[in-house]
Amino acid sequence: MLTNALTNGTLLYSVTDILIPFLFSDVNGGSSTDEETSTSKEQLKVKSFSCITCGKTLSSLGYLARHERTHREQKSFSCKRCNISFPTLEEKRPSMTVHMKTHNSEKTFHCIECNKYFRNKQSLRVHKRMHTGEKPYKCPHCEKSYSHKCHLMIHVRIHTNERPYQCSECGKSFTNSTCLKSHQKMHSQEKPYQCSHCDRSFRQKSQLTLHERTHTGEKPYLCSYCGKFILKNHQRIHTGERPFKCSQCDKTFARSDVLKTHVRVHTGEKPYRCSICDERFAYSGRFLTHQKKHAKEQTAPESS
Repeated sequence: MLTNALTNGTLLYSVTDILIPFLFSDVNGGSSTDEETSTSKEQLKVKSFSCITCGKTLSSLGYLARHERTHREQKSFSCKRCNISFPTLEEKRPSMTVHMKTHNSEKTFHCIECNKYFRNKQSLRVHKRMHTGEKPYKCPHCEKSYSHKCHLMIHVRIHTNERPYQCSECGKSFTNSTCLKSHQKMHSQEKPYQCSHCDRSFRQKSQLTLHERTHTGEKPYLCSYCGKFILKNHQRIHTGERPFKCSQCDKTFARSDVLKTHVRVHTGEKPYRCSICDERFAYSGRFLTHQKKHAKEQTAPESS
């Protein structure tokens, strides 16, 4: 019955040789026939061992025994982000993957400083820089630094004069999409921001905010030198600070927008295009003066 081999003086038996006589003996303790034994050996070679609990078939008695323990032990595998549990490891693997997708749209990462929630750890980590003041992204051209990489990229364009966002109406270009969208409202007649004190309306919310202060008398920004209501960069008039330097010449400026306009002297850029005659201009003032000429031509009476 038993097949064996002699290797290095040691007698080896196969698992099949040992198990077959015991697994397939008759009820009276005798061995089964040679035909039955042959059939049983064939059974071991195919997935013929079925689990009585779930019907799953396995290729060996060892795998079957291991599988059936998952039913007997009934270990509880729970989702770490909610209270849903999966009764066995076998059920957990496919079901947990599908279940976790339900959390993708949930904001479960909590900021203990301001009580905001975020969808993932990376978003929470970036947000925390608002509280810590961390600014890991440093400009290679000046001493400024930023908490977000995208903010640094936009800032660097001031130094490189890169303006990838161009207005399809007038050809003017901008360093970022927000400025372009704000500019494009100039070409539209739409004024969605209505003053709550009078009938005036505005294209941009910032314009409405400034206007409403004429009604409320609010003056949040007072110059420490002259006491006037000020906007950004006003104090540089008093201090003489001119932090924006042209990379093509030695000129410096108090405002970044004035530097951008000046750089056109060197680059020859003419972002303002007349939609009537296609003539182009480097400066908005000259462009507006030119448009007025067309307006006068259109309204002038025809000579007889």
